[in-house]
Amino acid sequence: MQKGKIDVKTENIFPIIKKFLYSDHEIFLRELVSNAVDATQKLKTLASVGDYKGELGDLTIRISHDSKKKTLTISDRGIGMTADEIKKYINQIAFSSAEDFLEKYKDKVDAIIGHFGLGFYSSFMVADKVEIYTRSYQENAQAVKWSCDGSPRYTLEDIDKTESGTDIVLYISDDSKEFLEENRIFSLLKKYCKFLPVPIAFGTEKEWKDGKEVETGKPRIINNTEPAWTKKPADLKPDDYDNFYRELYPMNENPLFHIHLNVDYPFNLTGILYFPRLKSNVEIQKNKIQLYSNQVFVTDSVEGVVPEFLTLLHGVLDSPDIPLNVSRSYLQSDANVKKISSHITKKVSDRLMDIFKKDREEFEKKWDDLKIFIEYGMISDEKFYERAQKFALLKNTDGKYFTFDEYPKLIKENQTDKNKSLIYLYSTDREKQYSFIETAKSRGYDVLIMDGQLDIHFINHLETKFKDTRFVRVDADVIDKLILKEEKTDSMLPAEQQNDLAVCFRSVLPEKPMFNVTFEAMSENDNPVVITQSEFMRRMKDMSEMGGGMGFYGEMPDSFNLVVNTNHPLIIKLAGEKDKSAGKELEKISEKINPVKTAREELEKANRDKKDEEIAQADKDRLTDLDKKLGDLETKRENVLKKVALDNKLIRQLIDLALLSNNMLKGEDLSRFVKRSIDLM
Repeated sequence: MQKGKIDVKTENIFPIIKKFLYSDHEIFLRELVSNAVDATQKLKTLASVGDYKGELGDLTIRISHDSKKKTLTISDRGIGMTADEIKKYINQIAFSSAEDFLEKYKDKVDAIIGHFGLGFYSSFMVADKVEIYTRSYQENAQAVKWSCDGSPRYTLEDIDKTESGTDIVLYISDDSKEFLEENRIFSLLKKYCKFLPVPIAFGTEKEWKDGKEVETGKPRIINNTEPAWTKKPADLKPDDYDNFYRELYPMNENPLFHIHLNVDYPFNLTGILYFPRLKSNVEIQKNKIQLYSNQVFVTDSVEGVVPEFLTLLHGVLDSPDIPLNVSRSYLQSDANVKKISSHITKKVSDRLMDIFKKDREEFEKKWDDLKIFIEYGMISDEKFYERAQKFALLKNTDGKYFTFDEYPKLIKENQTDKNKSLIYLYSTDREKQYSFIETAKSRGYDVLIMDGQLDIHFINHLETKFKDTRFVRVDADVIDKLILKEEKTDSMLPAEQQNDLAVCFRSVLPEKPMFNVTFEAMSENDNPVVITQSEFMRRMKDMSEMGGGMGFYGEMPDSFNLVVNTNHPLIIKLAGEKDKSAGKELEKISEKINPVKTAREELEKANRDKKDEEIAQADKDRLTDLDKKLGDLETKRENVLKKVALDNKLIRQLIDLALLSNNMLKGEDLSRFVKRSIDLM
């Protein structure tokens, strides 16, 4: 038996840290199985060029465990190692047999996954002791056993082993017992080794028989050795792509379409990306792209490899040119990664443009699913915006679709305001804003439906792109002020009457949310009372709720405008009823108010040019007295108007109708409205 000390050379520490930085202990199984695949692929390569004359036979890699002995074993029938190779590739943690092998067979070798001798040492993250039983493929080679307990000390001895290949036996430590559980091992193999190019067997197949699950004795192969992305697009049918998608995501419905990537210059990249049916659920859909290196699973967190918006796609990317075991910040600065990211963005936009050109009708049918993905890309990636503006669509409330070039031509004549700005009217909820939509359409306006999860951000983005254009929600103001024109409607209600009715309406409005009562001269055919919300404030609050950096606005209470139509017959009628029931009383109070106001104005006029210290104390006292009298009289007048409002069911009814049309009338208030409606009838 030979004993020795593992040679860890200081000059080689940094490459190890850079290339093999393991954040999860479970990664050991990926590394060891990858090494086994590597050894198997090497043997197949040697056989293909005539350097190995023997029979390849069954090259299945086998994983087994023994809970009693606390061992986990990875066995292959690959190239194996001699004692000298053990010393070179295992004892000196500086070299990689894969690199030596690649240099010799670089023009013929199939995919070589591992860097054997580096990934191997990940086994000590979970094992107290590791043994290697190996025999080289070389004729008359002596089999050897290597053993190490995790210290720099090892033993190396000759053993009997008839077949070439390697068995790695891990004696699992007490704090890693989870890796002796069958389900845990199986789940890791399915996660990391699902598409490795050599068959991997673990346990036996099971089937249901007589109401229970029984083993069949047939080896359970856990991987698909020829996944769809490794084949040529010409050799695949549409069903093959759908079947592969279901293999990746068994619970998902079929995707919209796919992109098959196959690049060999200036970098190596293969894969299939799918456009899922996203709807509006962005977060749940993330982390669905699986990243592989020569069919070895690496991660499903690919934000550093592809642009943020492309993480909404599903599928597989496979590239040996990405430094897989380093930090995300390193990935984001890597030149190959940037090239790959840019290429994928272009391929995605080209595919979308191709579908749009070939079959626009089909593209429009898919738009509701594609919309959130395309909007996300246009907001976050300027190059994608430049490409996507040719096929991005706007959808109106009638279900018709328009490109960015088509829509302005449709609305230019009717929806250009007096300042020559083009107004894009939109709705975020067709049902809740139905009455506003219908009013706008009655004026010949077109209304877009912008009810997606990202639409508020998208609208803001488009306003920075479109020249002389504003987006205005259809309920942001009364119809005549949504798109301001030169002409102006005269009011049939004098200012004094408006002031009185403002008190009446305010006195019966609910305390929450906040309402600002205003009066507008509209058509007598428009609603008598309309509730609107400022476009600016509402948009800021919406963005705040979505995490748009507008926290200040998010903390502000909701506020709305209650707009009274001064030309509606019912409002004119209300003014008349107010005069009839309380006109004389109000007139008497006004007669008392007027002289007080006059006296106050005269006193202010007399002291207008004086500094505060120059005003006589008697005048100051007189002004205070007049203010008190004026306040008392105005309060008295206001109380009269409040009583008018409380006695007049029509005011409350008009307010409730406005609330109802905005979906703001609920519970007890709704019940009262129904009862009052019956009484009024």
